[in-house]
Amino acid sequence: MTSRTVTLLDVARAAGVSKSTVSDALQGSGRVAEATRERVRAVAEQLGYRPNSAARRLRRSSTGAIGLHLPQTATRLDYYMNLAFGAVARAQEEGLDVVLLAPAGVAGGASGRVASRVDGLLVIDPEVGDSAVPGLLDAGVPVVTGERYLGPAAAPSGAVICDNAASLTALLDHVTERGARHPAVLAPAGTSAWATALRATAASWGQEHGVAVALRTVPFAATPQEAEETTLALLRTDPAVDAVICAPDGAAPGVLRAAATAGRTVGTVSDRMTGSTTSDRTTGSTTSDRTTESTTSGRTGEAGAHPRTPLLVASCVDGTATLSAEPPVTAVDLRPAAYGRACAELLCDILAGRTAPDTVRRHAWALETRASTTPPR
Repeated sequence: MTSRTVTLLDVARAAGVSKSTVSDALQGSGRVAEATRERVRAVAEQLGYRPNSAARRLRRSSTGAIGLHLPQTATRLDYYMNLAFGAVARAQEEGLDVVLLAPAGVAGGASGRVASRVDGLLVIDPEVGDSAVPGLLDAGVPVVTGERYLGPAAAPSGAVICDNAASLTALLDHVTERGARHPAVLAPAGTSAWATALRATAASWGQEHGVAVALRTVPFAATPQEAEETTLALLRTDPAVDAVICAPDGAAPGVLRAAATAGRTVGTVSDRMTGSTTSDRTTGSTTSDRTTESTTSGRTGEAGAHPRTPLLVASCVDGTATLSAEPPVTAVDLRPAAYGRACAELLCDILAGRTAPDTVRRHAWALETRASTTPPR
């Protein structure tokens, strides 16, 4: 049936059911046995059936679009652009367009007008201080949040979350295993679940391990220059710091520049000169056993360190900046395109009745270890 468009009637005849049963099965509605629903979907896929989006919108009084709300800093960060592309790709598979919502367009009570133009909403990394978020959550259409919203508002229809505490714990464990005894974390400001979890985890990890973690707060979307200035000030006031974990996307190269200015070697000289980009990968939210007796190679005591003591550098967000840095930077791969896809998929499933509201799904991350945390030799 490749010479013409496959219709619902074609699927019904091939599956041996009525046209209305096919419609209900593919839309996830009606009282259709699960076995029948699966058979119909399999036949539809085999025949290459594609729903008529225009007709479906008319039947459902649907707009054929979903809205995507990103933090105001999103345009500066590769992470959110990759996330958006992933969401668009998944929505298109359902015949849905994605409308990017400008922050000014949904503030001040305008969320009702936005909701009238979309079937559902994706709200990514919602900040408590974002005046648009409460209205979006209460706009009268299904809403899926990327990460939880920590402020007072109507609960979303679903959420896709990462274990951000576990990812920072993995980084802290990793640099400790590689010899660090006085790590620092450049944690993001703000009231998103991600920022809040990283600040809390830096403090709790230090208490649990009896380690003084030097915590510095930087802007949510800190630039490399801002990370450089913060790191230089940190190393001058606290020279015992032997590892810096930088949270904001794309800011880690600033930490590398600060290390160079302070005369601190990052990783090993041999690895850096060969330009090695080989990485080890740890997936999920599990961490390896900690080695508490690693040597520090060049430390002169807990009160301080020799200026040439190697500085380990890592990032909470992987991307072009960490991969292309010299040396390449150990980082948490949050898989943003897959994350955006997962958020859109949950919203599509809720809209189609395939998934019940209040569903929470988890998204996996991976730790990519590179030359910036190679143990000193």
